[in-house]
Amino acid sequence: MGRVIGLDVGTKTIGVAMSDPTRMLASPVTTVARQGVQKDVERLVALMDGRGVDAIVVGLPYELDGGEERSARLARQVGDALAARAGLPVTYVDERFTSVEASRLLIASGARRKKRKEVIDQAAAMLILQSFLDHGDWSAAKPPADP
Repeated sequence: MGRVIGLDVGTKTIGVAMSDPTRMLASPVTTVARQGVQKDVERLVALMDGRGVDAIVVGLPYELDGGEERSARLARQVGDALAARAGLPVTYVDERFTSVEASRLLIASGARRKKRKEVIDQAAAMLILQSFLDHGDWSAAKPPADP
């Protein structure tokens, strides 16, 4: 069993978190500035290279009514492309309110506004991944699409 990468995909950035090898703890890694799906995927693959990642978790920003709008479709597009490129399974999880929760955690930790803005996406990715590690359904992993 290897590490899991967790992603908080936004329109401008992608927050990245990664688990430890035992899949017990999620940690923030970086924030990737969006440059288009293919370039984003290549940067994410480079981040994963040599770290023993064998699964992907992507947060889906569902609407309050449970529907999927543009943001959720974008997250699926990035997740599907990364899974296909890396040959790894991807699991999509509900990530409603993770950015709000991440902001609260950063405020509680005393992070200044500028620092919060720099790391909010990483913190949200960490919360998405940690929730999955704690409660995830591994059978929900979707195998990569055939090229």
